[in-house]
Amino acid sequence: MAIVETHVPASWKQTEQHLVFRLAGEEYGFSVLKIEEIVQWVELTRVPRVPSFILGVMNLRGKVVPVIDLHLRFGLPPSPVTERTCVIVLQVQRETGPLVIGVVADDVMEVVDVPAEQIKPPPEFGARVSTEFIAGIVQAEGRSILLLDAERVLDNRDWMFVEKVLEEKEQAHE
Repeated sequence: MAIVETHVPASWKQTEQHLVFRLAGEEYGFSVLKIEEIVQWVELTRVPRVPSFILGVMNLRGKVVPVIDLHLRFGLPPSPVTERTCVIVLQVQRETGPLVIGVVADDVMEVVDVPAEQIKPPPEFGARVSTEFIAGIVQAEGRSILLLDAERVLDNRDWMFVEKVLEEKEQAHE
């Protein structure tokens, strides 16, 4: 029995799209499948007694969205708000169902198509961000992009804080 090799067109190869953004001078990415939208920076409503990386909540067309500062969460130096600062609105899956959160980005750069086979596992050491948040790393045009796992940017205890903030704010609006 002969084995026949077939040529798979490049357009059929599995690629993943990632939104690349900047935090403290480093490039990160989220899968576009997790992104609902990108909005300009707005002043947030502070929430008392929450971890410092939960900056507050924003009103997005009547929906309360908690906003996370990944600089603080990842132990990076904070960046000042500029005209390029924005909020990436993500939908993450929790045991309780889908949850919408915003994460602050210093600058949104581009959407890149990444062939799945080019995504490497997180580095064992040397990354400025703990590898527990990293889904993979990719080299694109001579630069490294850390791909983040939206569901793991917070741990279970921190997700409980976010869910509590949402419950309290939604009850206040009723």
